[in-house]
Amino acid sequence: MAHQKAAGPDGQQPEALATFAASARNDARKPEDIGLTATPETAPLATPSQKKAEAATKVLREGVLERDQGADEAVDALPDRTRDR
Repeated sequence: MAHQKAAGPDGQQPEALATFAASARNDARKPEDIGLTATPETAPLATPSQKKAEAATKVLREGVLERDQGADEAVDALPDRTRDR
């Protein structure tokens, strides 16, 4: 499933997980082109808030109820922010 980035990184902050992943791919050093604003590699991915809320709810319910609530599937349906874009 292809995910689209939000419209342009201009003025947006980089996503933390994307920055971490870029650092991991760069010998554990934050790439010099990553600063306080997003780069094409760290720009936010457009994801409906409802999908994020549903996944978070399922994760929390599994933690409380200690039984499967579909969290793995819900999280897997969200964009992978650590993937090399």
